[in-house]
Amino acid sequence: MDLKVRYEIEFPINSSPQLLYQYISTPSGLSEWFADNVNSRGEFFTFIWNDSEEKARLASKKSGEKVKFKWVDGDGKDTEYFFELHILVDELTKDVSLMVVDFAEKEEIDEASQLWENQISDLKHLIGSV
Repeated sequence: MDLKVRYEIEFPINSSPQLLYQYISTPSGLSEWFADNVNSRGEFFTFIWNDSEEKARLASKKSGEKVKFKWVDGDGKDTEYFFELHILVDELTKDVSLMVVDFAEKEEIDEASQLWENQISDLKHLIGSV
């Protein structure tokens, strides 16, 4: 398997940080835009898309600000890969944006970025930030 590289994308979102946080930190919020279904048991989240599912551990969260999910292997052990959703608020303009930190193989970064753009577009429609 090729080594994955870290990349970041920032999306402006017309929303309050509090509302946005509900959609990025709860199974019900995430299942409305990120995956077909999301279940959680303790710190472990299961993300379900069509017929595939991936497990991740909620590695860290800062209320109203960010969440970080670390992907786990079949034995429930952390892998080196994670994705992080970080709400940024400009101090002067109060503009809100969502910073996505993720990993992909070098030749798949464009495709992975496009996937995030589609998912964030769904999120924006959901919260009326279009």
